[in-house]
Amino acid sequence: MSDAAFYAELQKFVGLEIGPPVPGPDEINVPMIRHFAEAVGDRNPIYTDPAAAVESAHGGLVAPPAMLQAWVMHGLEGPARGGASPYEQMNELLFSHDFRSVVGTNSEQVYHRYLRPGDRVTMRTVIDSISEEKTTGLGTGHFVSTRQDYYDADGELVGSMLFRIFRFRPKAKAPAVKPKPPRPRPSTTFDNSWWFDALREGRLLIQRCAKCGALRYPAGPMCSGCNSNEWDTIEASGGGTIHSFTITHYPQVPSFDYPLAVVLVDLDDGVRMVMNTMETANDALSIGDRVHVGVHRYDDELSLPVARLVVDAPAAAVTASEGASA
Repeated sequence: MSDAAFYAELQKFVGLEIGPPVPGPDEINVPMIRHFAEAVGDRNPIYTDPAAAVESAHGGLVAPPAMLQAWVMHGLEGPARGGASPYEQMNELLFSHDFRSVVGTNSEQVYHRYLRPGDRVTMRTVIDSISEEKTTGLGTGHFVSTRQDYYDADGELVGSMLFRIFRFRPKAKAPAVKPKPPRPRPSTTFDNSWWFDALREGRLLIQRCAKCGALRYPAGPMCSGCNSNEWDTIEASGGGTIHSFTITHYPQVPSFDYPLAVVLVDLDDGVRMVMNTMETANDALSIGDRVHVGVHRYDDELSLPVARLVVDAPAAAVTASEGASA
């Protein structure tokens, strides 16, 4: 269908009522007026004070004009309708050309007289106009205006509302490519900075008590067994077993790729470390699996231990040089 033929089809809906008249479910009443006035902070006494209203030019209580639309609201389900209305048919035609997105642009109301308690209104809605194709910053589409006319029980027009929306096809957006931020830096202290320094050199070290020989991780200033402050290090052999693991989906930190595997590894040397995996599918992980543990350099400032699943191979040690080249 050409653009001209499509627009001609749209114009066939202009002037059509979108459904049967909608009677207000309730008469104009003082409780609803009071709730509305309190909600919007309107303290005009002609809405809620009978004595003051009698002395006014209105001679009694009146409803705030801005409540016009409220008097025909039927709750979440709305009034019963039969079949597809002209408005729904118009939307289907717009949808067929991918004008699916919508933005409410403006609403204009005209009041012909004040409504009073006891009045009851009925609303009739027509498709007032459909613009030619327009292009805006949001995209290309058509402005669709509907007009709601409100009548009292005697058929007198008491108010109208013109409601206009923009039914559009969004502009194609080029995918935004943002550089991944660097991995968060570890919090280092005097007692553990040496461990991260060794990782930058491609070596995974384990702290050892110089007095009783107990290994400890994380690094600390004192042996928990003999309370000695003397220590040295050994280099990890590179073998280990998965003690436990988790696959993290949320919350997400921009520095990482998700789903993110976090494994707790029992090193063959006798300590347990937390690390991420590399070159290993998340669905291949199982508790008890053998892994190679090496060192991966993320950037010039950060290197960390990583685990690679051993597949059909013995638990061979990973040398520091092999880890450094990961």
